[in-house]
Amino acid sequence: MTTQLLLVQALNGLQLGILLFLVAAGLTLVFGVMDFINLAHGVQYMLGAYLGAALAAATGSFWLGLLLALPAALAAGLLLEVLVFRHLYARDHLAQVLATFGVILFLNEGVKVVFGAAPLQVAIPPVLEGGIEIMPGLQYPLYRVAVLVAGLATGGLLWWLVERTRIGMLVRAGATNAPMVSALGVDINRLFLLVFAFGAMLAGFAGVLAGPIFSVEPGMGDNVLILAFVVIVIGGIGSIRGAFIAALLVGLIDTLGKSLAPDLLRLVLDPSAARQAGAALASMLVYVAMAAILAFRPAGLFPVRSS
Repeated sequence: MTTQLLLVQALNGLQLGILLFLVAAGLTLVFGVMDFINLAHGVQYMLGAYLGAALAAATGSFWLGLLLALPAALAAGLLLEVLVFRHLYARDHLAQVLATFGVILFLNEGVKVVFGAAPLQVAIPPVLEGGIEIMPGLQYPLYRVAVLVAGLATGGLLWWLVERTRIGMLVRAGATNAPMVSALGVDINRLFLLVFAFGAMLAGFAGVLAGPIFSVEPGMGDNVLILAFVVIVIGGIGSIRGAFIAALLVGLIDTLGKSLAPDLLRLVLDPSAARQAGAALASMLVYVAMAAILAFRPAGLFPVRSS
């Protein structure tokens, strides 16, 4: 593998990490603050992608589609919270897992009925077409650079909201001791509703950004959800800083592993066996890394409750 290809794969890994962070940030807040296991968080990423694709097609503008998809994703999150999730807060985790898995099945079939089973293609906005030269002779897609910048800006804004504002203070306090926050006069149910809706909007934002890179199709949120759970476990449940670091780590391990593992195994195996073994090994690297980190830090890299 050349230096240029390694650099491109590293940037692709960072871009995947940014998308994972946008999904995992909402998931870790919901899990950390509300102690609610929401397996349907991945379908909110899928809904954001479909809403962005449909609204961009209807308006003829990717940017209008993005602006309209964000409140639509937030509204979808509010609707799910009111109709389904708030009735599960007092239930045990098994009931939450079963109910939210039912929401996954319902929404995956729902988008097939509304949009069809065929993948949708979202065009890159004209202003972000082409590439940017990152070193002599090597260009990187401008849209992927924009995704990196948008994700970093969103991460900075989210850090400021959580660490420097009153509502962020309440969210952090709720993650530590929700009954105490409620006893101080804070409407904890309204706080939960805001956290849930904001998390749904972040997942929808990630889905809209991913539309021009990946195909928009039913079930696209399932794999993202699994990696997002890995991110919040590695980063520490309820920790935005942990989710950010862990998302970049998982994105790099996943992308570089898929690129490097077959090449490294080719040094000791024949090309066919190296390709097969490399693909199998690459799919396990993220989970091996998670197990290794949890062996030394069982609560994750930046646990909230122990801080």
